[in-house]
Amino acid sequence: MIRTAAIAAALTLMAAPALAQVPAADVATAAQGIEADVIAWRRDLHAHPELGFAETRTAAFVAEHLRGMGIEVREQVGRTGVVGVLRGTGAGPQHVVALRADMDALPVLETTGLPFASTATGTYQGQTVPVAHACGHDAHVAMLLGAAQVLSGMKDRFSGTVVFLFQPAEEGAPPGEPMGGAKLMIQDGALENPKVEAIFGLHVVPGKAGTVFYRPQGFMAASDRVDITLHGRQTHGAWPWRGIDVVAVAGQVISTVNTLTARTIDPTTTPTVFTIATVNAGVRYNIIPDEAVMSGTLRTFDVAQRDDLVRRAEAAIDHVAEAYGATADFAIRQNAALVFNNEELSAWLAPVLTEVAGAGNVNPATPPTTVAEDFSYFQNEVPGVFYHLGGTADGVDPATTAPNHSPQFDVNEDVLVLGVKTHAMSALRFLERQ
Repeated sequence: MIRTAAIAAALTLMAAPALAQVPAADVATAAQGIEADVIAWRRDLHAHPELGFAETRTAAFVAEHLRGMGIEVREQVGRTGVVGVLRGTGAGPQHVVALRADMDALPVLETTGLPFASTATGTYQGQTVPVAHACGHDAHVAMLLGAAQVLSGMKDRFSGTVVFLFQPAEEGAPPGEPMGGAKLMIQDGALENPKVEAIFGLHVVPGKAGTVFYRPQGFMAASDRVDITLHGRQTHGAWPWRGIDVVAVAGQVISTVNTLTARTIDPTTTPTVFTIATVNAGVRYNIIPDEAVMSGTLRTFDVAQRDDLVRRAEAAIDHVAEAYGATADFAIRQNAALVFNNEELSAWLAPVLTEVAGAGNVNPATPPTTVAEDFSYFQNEVPGVFYHLGGTADGVDPATTAPNHSPQFDVNEDVLVLGVKTHAMSALRFLERQ
């Protein structure tokens, strides 16, 4: 749960009269002046992607640039994470705000055709795989570095402290790891010394370039990984009655999961997705195997409803297996908690973002989305708001553009300077409170 004292402190800040503000025009001018650098950083990072907890080059890149800006740096926070601390030298209250970007890439073969497209490989589940920034984390790192440069250049104009969190392994804990990057950074003290009072973060997604959107309360779904192993009895493919056919059982399990979700959950009140995404069984066309291994994802917005669905799904899968004489092992593990945007902080942020993006370009009441983000774990510690930045190419319908995690996913580089400004302004306006 979010700490009560942290919420009270944040609300006190928002209710207090403002100090003299750094004009938004000054932030815009500074951000525009480094746009070429931000684009160059993004392209360098895009060409050199690294998987979760293997972001050694990326972390070194970040640390070097932060030090060059005169920012205090802590490395290896959460394995490969980097924390930058910028202390304002102006007179005023000494509040602390954090900004976060994720650094890891995905095991995806990029097919964008960009001149700086990735040709990198990495190791995933013991295999050599192609690696690409198919989710925009290269852009996230570049934008947060840009914000760090803008803010470091005007540190004499604000008081308090900005903490820059460059997080590894947002895409989930790699196989064999007990937790992902956000949890590990928190465990290693990323929000302490100085003690963070509020946190902001962003993510590029398909959307009209120049738009910002989010919602208070539940914004991005909680994500669970589900693993199911079915045990049967091997037999000849011509004699299925002499064995227990786990492939047939797997088909029934998929149907059961789909029906449970579609027919027992009201999607208008609690959007829910339960997907079985992998099925592995057998080695030969005429042998029915004795085991089938399945995995999938569950996305929910309500803890009680999620727990009830998990209970009923496990019971139903056991019953299906039993009906065929098989047995089932069912396991579930959370990858990310619900991204819950603090209501008061969300309302406070809307005019700040509008000051940057312009009237009509900020939607603080967008529908929830079933994709997940482990930024949620930071929000479990301090009040925070996570928002999306539209990054679709000009003239392209966002509904038809390649989505995040696609081999064709790309970011409209014209929006990078906007991300620099939203980061910088959210931090400044928060610190400018009495």
